[in-house]
Amino acid sequence: MGNFVYYITAATKVFQIVVYTLTLYYLMLSLFGLYRRKEKKNYTPNKKFAMIVAAHNEEVVIANLIESLKHQDYPKELYDIFVIADNCTDSTADISRKHGAKVFERMNKEKRGKGYALEWMFDKIFKMDKKYDAIAIFDADNLVSPNFIKEMNSKMCEGYKVVQGYLDSKNPEDSWITQSYSISFWSSNRAFQLARANLGLSNQIGGTGFAVDVEILKKLGWGATCLTEDLEFTCKLVLNGEKVGWAHDAIVFDEKPLTLKDSWNQRKRWMQGFSDVASRFFVRLIKKAVKDRDYVAFDCALYVAQPFMTLMVALSLCLTVIQSNFGIGLFTMDQMFSGDSIWIWRSFSMFQFLLTPFILIMDRKLTKKFFAALLLYSTNVLVLPWFIGIMEKTKDFTFIASVNIVFTLGFIAVIMIAMGKKATLMFFRYLLYGIYTLTWVPITIQGIMNKNNKEWSHTKHVRQIGIYDV
Repeated sequence: MGNFVYYITAATKVFQIVVYTLTLYYLMLSLFGLYRRKEKKNYTPNKKFAMIVAAHNEEVVIANLIESLKHQDYPKELYDIFVIADNCTDSTADISRKHGAKVFERMNKEKRGKGYALEWMFDKIFKMDKKYDAIAIFDADNLVSPNFIKEMNSKMCEGYKVVQGYLDSKNPEDSWITQSYSISFWSSNRAFQLARANLGLSNQIGGTGFAVDVEILKKLGWGATCLTEDLEFTCKLVLNGEKVGWAHDAIVFDEKPLTLKDSWNQRKRWMQGFSDVASRFFVRLIKKAVKDRDYVAFDCALYVAQPFMTLMVALSLCLTVIQSNFGIGLFTMDQMFSGDSIWIWRSFSMFQFLLTPFILIMDRKLTKKFFAALLLYSTNVLVLPWFIGIMEKTKDFTFIASVNIVFTLGFIAVIMIAMGKKATLMFFRYLLYGIYTLTWVPITIQGIMNKNNKEWSHTKHVRQIGIYDV
């Protein structure tokens, strides 16, 4: 029995250290997004752009996107707007024409989905008499900031073949799901996209709001059969020695799903695509990283392995919970801290909790007053264990849970009195962001299990939001 416990402890120790090393890698990476380097921008109009929108039954939202594209701060003769009315049965094509877009209608029931529609349109663009330097891609529910093309032109003049813009949210206050989505995108923009740009790594294409050089697109091909063709294209770029650039000021507002069900379906599709790409590109990226000592390829390999890293983190948390409640010899990272040093671990946990809202302050997505409220709330990591210890209830799970619930409810009441109803709702939804994060675990499992299912799921939009509304 003793040997069994020894091997269990050793195995879980290796596993936990690997997981926390990977977690620490991303934590350290995120810190490089806390600042912005001064950029020398070139706003001289140079590149000619084809602006492509892939739309399937998008009559509700397509007009607002086209209008935002028509009002770009860029010479009108240097860009054209194309709409792919893909298997549409509504008025998407007619509305798009009415608002001045060049419309191409596509009917193909076998090859359905955005990837096929884009590849079909790319071929037509390549064969046109009018030649374009770059193609920018959008979803029909997007809204585009007036400086988008100007910023893309500047980055592409630096030599980048592909540039991703800042993905913002059209509807962050609609529900707790849209707020969770928004927090996720906002923090990712700064902590990972800008951080990678600061470090000279490759950024990641986000599916919309990006521009790609026509010649590199011809050379590498798009790859329409994957549910996350943008991720596959990113891997192709890195394997060919290219990097995706980042334009932090080129903002695209994206509409987030309103309900958990819609969010679940969308994120499951993402994880299916991620798992598919990881199975085909992870080893190739690692080989390139080792052979060429290419840190860009190594970072990209870790990124595509996200589904599996998510499950590793989830398993690590489960092992920690099991050990805390049953003490069966599993290794947990907090075992490295004992006595007074446990406060170091708890302070680190507090730092992790506050890092995301601090990052959001950088891009003015949260107020300093709201951050101060989160700072006060995070002290529960230090205060509650001290209180529970005084009460000598450190092993009483029911008591611990009750104390945490009472503290949270009391704090919400204080927020209501001090900051009002809107701030209280936002604070409550911010706490629910943890639940949103946890849902990634079952979603990821489903995604991995169904990675060979390439069926595209369409998100229906039911209301209009104009660029001046955001």
